[in-house]
Formats: sequence, structure tokens, C-alpha cells
Amino acid sequence: MTTPSRDQAQAVAWIGVGKMGLPIAGRMVDAGISVAGYDPGQQRMVLAQQLGLQTANSAADAAANHSIIFTSLPDDAALRSLVLGSDGLLNKLPRGTILIETSTVSAEISAEVGVAAEATGVAYLRAPVSGNAAIAHTGALTCFVSGPRDAFDAVQSLLATFTRAQTYLGVAEEARFAKLAVNLMIAVSAGMMAESLALARKGGISWQDILKVLDDSAVASPMVKYKTPPLATRNFESTFSCRQMAKDLDLIIGAGHHVGVPLQLAAQVREIYGSLVAQGDGESDFIATVRHVERLSGLGEPKLG
Repeated sequence: MTTPSRDQAQAVAWIGVGKMGLPIAGRMVDAGISVAGYDPGQQRMVLAQQLGLQTANSAADAAANHSIIFTSLPDDAALRSLVLGSDGLLNKLPRGTILIETSTVSAEISAEVGVAAEATGVAYLRAPVSGNAAIAHTGALTCFVSGPRDAFDAVQSLLATFTRAQTYLGVAEEARFAKLAVNLMIAVSAGMMAESLALARKGGISWQDILKVLDDSAVASPMVKYKTPPLATRNFESTFSCRQMAKDLDLIIGAGHHVGVPLQLAAQVREIYGSLVAQGDGESDFIATVRHVERLSGLGEPKLG
């Protein structure tokens, strides 16, 4: 593999400037990196221009003449459509290009991309990010990376422009499994938090008091501390939606089936998110599990303040 020079590394392509991709790409621009961006949504392209990205008319145009290409895509289908097949991006990229995929997708589609990338001489890095769109602009995301080690070494400084930690895990799909494992913990934690809050309210504890108890207790994980402030005001505006969590749980359960790990909690929590989507909470924040358990428990809105 040809390692990009320092000068070459200061210009990258970014394909997919959605809620996560745009603020991440914006941080790279702020770091002095020239970013050629593309997204099929025209409004996203307008926002990209406002953040200083050089916009392109297609993914292929964005990738042209760039030795480092990032993608941030919604799902397996979008990744397959972009990079695989006779008209896919991998058939247009020169040997030695580094392709860095930052989305949450299945290990299966990622492995397909890995095989195709190796056949075309492209270094493929799986680099899913952990965090959400609300903090993406702060640089507080983290990422898990797998793929060719020399490619990771070549781009780690670029990854550091939008993540506070970059963990290299191996040469294949390790990063995909790491991201799914983390998201499984988040989903189950949201379910547990919902039941804990409903139980406390049924026991006569006020809403603000039980939130303070959780925030000051042994279970006060970073996620609990992150979610207690919006819960204090009953703010369920999405940082990561119930619909997105349902999609990730499908990936998690599929991965468990593939490698022979029974994921019983994952399956149960997936049904909770399915119910939330069916009840019209698909675009609410994933902590809307709280509302789900309240409904099941016959609890109305708590008294605030």
C-alpha cells in the first residue's frame, strides 16, 4: 500500500454529510483540512458549503484525485450501493487509496467490502464512531478501527481531528463487533433505566429525587449522567432515535446469530423499541423507553420542579 504524504493527507473526500457526517467533516475543515463533500440531499449540500466543504456533484466526483476517502452512510444498503458492483466506488479508486467507513453497519456487508477492496488494492478501514450527533461537533466522539495497520497509522492524526480516542483492534471486522457491543450496552441500559425510574415513581419517589439518586449512585455511568438532564425536563428530542436503535439492535441480534452468541436481552429490548416505533415514538430519543414503561405501569407525566 502507498502511504499518503503529509501534504496529500491534508485533502480528503467525505461522502455522506448527514447528521453525523457533517459536523465531523466540519471539524476537519476547522483543522485546516480541505474536504470535498457529497450527499444526495441537496439541503445537506447547502449546509456543507456553509461549513466550508468543497461540494461535488456525485460521490465519484468527490472521491476523484483524493487518496483518503471517508464515508458516513445510513445502513448496509447504502454502503453496498456506493462501493460495490460494476459501477461502485471501488471500481473507480486507484490502488493505494484509503477508504475509511465510519457508519454502523453489519459485519457481513463490511466483510464483503473488505474482500472487494483487497481485490482492487484499496486499503479499507472500518472506523465506526461512538457518540451521537449532539456531540459530534465537539470532538468528543471515539472510534474503533480495524483493517490494515499501516493505513490506520497513516490516518490516525485525521481521525484525531474529530475523536478523542482511536482504538485499533485488528485487521478484519473487529471494529464492527466493538461498535455493536457498545450499542448493545447502551440499548439495554436505556431499558433498565426506564424500569428503575418507573419502579421508583410507583414507590412514591418524586421525579427529580429519583433522577438525583441515580446521578449520585454507584450506577451513575456516563450514559446515566448524560441522560438525567434532558429527563429532568422531559426532553425527548432525538440525539439518537428509537428507530435508529431498533435498526442497530437488528444488526446486533444478527451478529449474535452469525457467531453463535445468544443475545436474550438484546431481543427483549428490540421488542421495546419496536413498540415505541409502532406507537409513534420512532423519531424520539432512544431514552423514550422511559415513556414506554410509564405507559405499561399506568403512570402519567410526573410533576416537574
